[in-house]
Amino acid sequence: MSSASVTIDGKVRSSIGLGLVILLGVGHEDGPEDIDWLVKKTAALRIFPDEDGVMNRSLVEVGGEALVVSQFTLMASTKKGNRPSYIKAAGHELAVPLYEAFCASLSETIGRPVGTGEFGADMKVALVNDGPVTICIDTKNKE
Repeated sequence: MSSASVTIDGKVRSSIGLGLVILLGVGHEDGPEDIDWLVKKTAALRIFPDEDGVMNRSLVEVGGEALVVSQFTLMASTKKGNRPSYIKAAGHELAVPLYEAFCASLSETIGRPVGTGEFGADMKVALVNDGPVTICIDTKNKE
């Protein structure tokens, strides 16, 4: 529900208009089944307003765009001390293929290209959050 862009080294890599900015954290226990479930859930979430202003339309229904940015810091644990631990974050060998699979599957599901950042890069993400609506979805907490 925003407009957004990702800039790397002063150059715009991706930008979108109406749509979703998705910060994707991949954990070491994640697999292809998590990607499949997350793509379906993300594309079908009824969070865009209908003609009455009620959040009742999905990304697909509004013809929206998506910008997916890898974000290992979402996997942070802050239970002990003041320094976050990222032990739950997947390493590159698992995270990169799952990130790429998510982007490809979401693109296919919504019927349009998905904007991306660059995995592991220092990115500047700018967004205008319309709402604001921010939703956390955890594939390990589906109930």
